[in-house]
Amino acid sequence: MTVTGIVLAAGAGTRMGMPKALMRSKARRSADAVAWLDTAVSVLEAAGCAPVVVVLGAAPDAPAPPTATVVVAEDWDTGMAASLRAGLAAASGDAALITLVDLPGLPVAVAQRIAAGATDLSLTQAVFGGRPGHPVLIGSAHWDAVSRAISGDRGARGYLVANGVVEIECGDLWDGADIDSAGIDS
Repeated sequence: MTVTGIVLAAGAGTRMGMPKALMRSKARRSADAVAWLDTAVSVLEAAGCAPVVVVLGAAPDAPAPPTATVVVAEDWDTGMAASLRAGLAAASGDAALITLVDLPGLPVAVAQRIAAGATDLSLTQAVFGGRPGHPVLIGSAHWDAVSRAISGDRGARGYLVANGVVEIECGDLWDGADIDSAGIDS
């Protein structure tokens, strides 16, 4: 099975005060800070994804790891759906494992758990204490339908539920919390 990793990083990050594609983890020394994009790409690669696609928008020149393919969602400001469509359009293989850039604490073990058993028909989502989160695995047989079904600032959750998503509990590995404000350390 070939699984494309997709990092959604197109938003403006208004609550953060800057696009999340430019964020770095907080560290005691600024030289030790790691870019969230680097972390997300590393997690997907360690989970067996190849290629890994980074979707940018508000910060189209954000530095991404050289191993990643960068696509720019020109209509990023219309919402998350634009980013997801751009990522799926750039994907190849049997399935796509999708994560968000604002999950710098995402353990590789969660991504591996969600990617396990991937097929072209897969619809799998990580849940944390029963709360839906990321990553999400979407088989290639669903890519066109997902792209047509999503709009605005909504992701694929409605499509996933309507089409029998398998929810895999990952709360034993992590809490699934994203970082949405500048006052929270990663």
